[in-house]
Amino acid sequence: MTLRIYNTLTRKKEDFVPLAPPAVNMYVCGITPYDESHVGHGRAYVVFDTIRRYLEYCGFRVKYVQNVTDVDDKIINKSRELGIDSSVLATKFTQSFLDEMDKLNVKRADIYPKATEHIPEMIRWISGLVERGIAYQLADGVYFSVEKFPGYGQLSHRKPADNEAGARVGVDSAKKNPFDFALWKTAKAGEPSWESPWGLGRPGWHIECSAMSTKYLGEQFDIHGGGMDLEFPHHENELAQTEALTGKRPWVKYWLHNGFVTINKQKMSKSLGNFFTLKDIFSKFDPMVVRFFFLLTHYRSPINYSDSEIIAAGEGLNKIKQFISEIEFLIEHSTHEAPPLEVADMEEELTAFRDKFRAAMDDDFNTAGALAAIFELMKYCRQALAEGEREAGCLRLMRDVVVELTSVLGINLGSGKSQVVSGELIEELIDRRMSAKKDKDYKKADEIRQQLLQMGIIIEDTPQGTRWKTQT
Repeated sequence: MTLRIYNTLTRKKEDFVPLAPPAVNMYVCGITPYDESHVGHGRAYVVFDTIRRYLEYCGFRVKYVQNVTDVDDKIINKSRELGIDSSVLATKFTQSFLDEMDKLNVKRADIYPKATEHIPEMIRWISGLVERGIAYQLADGVYFSVEKFPGYGQLSHRKPADNEAGARVGVDSAKKNPFDFALWKTAKAGEPSWESPWGLGRPGWHIECSAMSTKYLGEQFDIHGGGMDLEFPHHENELAQTEALTGKRPWVKYWLHNGFVTINKQKMSKSLGNFFTLKDIFSKFDPMVVRFFFLLTHYRSPINYSDSEIIAAGEGLNKIKQFISEIEFLIEHSTHEAPPLEVADMEEELTAFRDKFRAAMDDDFNTAGALAAIFELMKYCRQALAEGEREAGCLRLMRDVVVELTSVLGINLGSGKSQVVSGELIEELIDRRMSAKKDKDYKKADEIRQQLLQMGIIIEDTPQGTRWKTQT
């Protein structure tokens, strides 16, 4: 099956054909580091990390760039509030963000370009737009003229003419059109600023991404990602200024946007008291459970966060960990190696589930469907175990395919320990211990008792048989 992805630009699913395969160049809008990262950040970057991982699994060479907007009104205001330099604040929260991403097993970007380190590039971009008559200067900065770019609105499907004057923002400003946006902001007292042809100032938000993405990925590249809230105006403005300057269309071939996070079915908001940082969440839940929770919903759909949803996700992840633990135990105690033909037959059977996994991911990165394929695979394996499969080669195949597919989704099965041991495995071990005792193999019986104890299970031999309970 061909990988098909939903392209916001065309509003439809399209076959994924990179500009220069097997290379894939990918840019994702990063954070504005003025505070701790929240659950919405977690979802967004898990989404694009998973997309990157799957592309790499398919054999593509992905170059992943994610910017850091380290100069912004929010950073300036927060640094004033705290009485510290804005660069110190941005550095602190950038590192905090990276630490939280590490916990979620989000791979580091190849490049994290910072806005403050690319001011000369941004000035050159703005100068080019001014020279082409697409941008103009006012007392408070330099603005992009949307009327000079006929393609404005192609991404968000919004046109300036579609909006009534009364609904516009800044109707009485000096801007030629209310939709015109700042490329350069004239310096205000106490703000970070740089020299430019238009005097001291700093870049606007939108020009930062255009300048940095094209520097590292070229004037055209494959994927641009971000949250749905960035589609307009940020991504629309990025697209307009880039295509206006370079004259190349499309600037980005595929635009991907992830859905919103709600908290107990309400919009996340500090004013509503339902704003959760990743640090808040990780103080209660294993970060890998949080990642698993994000993957249970298609990336374009909204996702509702609540403690009960996370707990349910934890139960699902625990089933996978438990399965791996049980298979590892059986491999360790297996006394048989399957003949090559039997292993080949098992490989063929498991390939069908690998194909189901890929079919789901090829359908616009349907992680929910991919996880369903993994659970189907485990169900098949358990049936094989129930029918007596104990050959080490086949057991290793079962384990390896599950680990392979969960790894594609960025799920680290070594994160935390399985909190539940299945009753089936416990009963099987008790039966093996009874058989060992009947054969007067007391050493083996003691080893099994010790194994159960290590799993948190205490057994007691009674006239009515062996009883067991979990260790408290």
